[in-house]
Amino acid sequence: MRLWTVHPGYLDAKGLVALWREGLLARAVLHGKTKGYRNHPQLLRFREHPDPLAAIDAYLAEVLRESRRRGYHFDASKIDENAQAAKIEETDGQLGYEWQHLLRKLAERAPELFREFEKSVPEPHPLFLLVAGGVRDWEKIS
Repeated sequence: MRLWTVHPGYLDAKGLVALWREGLLARAVLHGKTKGYRNHPQLLRFREHPDPLAAIDAYLAEVLRESRRRGYHFDASKIDENAQAAKIEETDGQLGYEWQHLLRKLAERAPELFREFEKSVPEPHPLFLLVAGGVRDWEKIS
């Protein structure tokens, strides 16, 4: 499961669909509707949020908006797309790590997007407020 810090607009089609699916799984975990993935490190920043359920819905609402921009038809009934949540602080080091990880994936799966984005400075998902810092302790460095 990867709940990207980078804005979903940078993801290729396969990545955006996977993010939606994995975000819905994360939502089910936070709602207590599944026993799997309960201790997944990617959920930590949502669990620590004052309103984890609103935070995951606000996160997924941006993924849904991106899907609509591309003409995809994700099922909006699965989330509260009007959810409001306080921003989550995330480090610029985490964003940078994820950006490099995504660029490696794009180089393989979507070379045209890789060429478009390789020199870009990535924007975070709007739920995140960037602060100075390194890669998060929970990140599985590959």
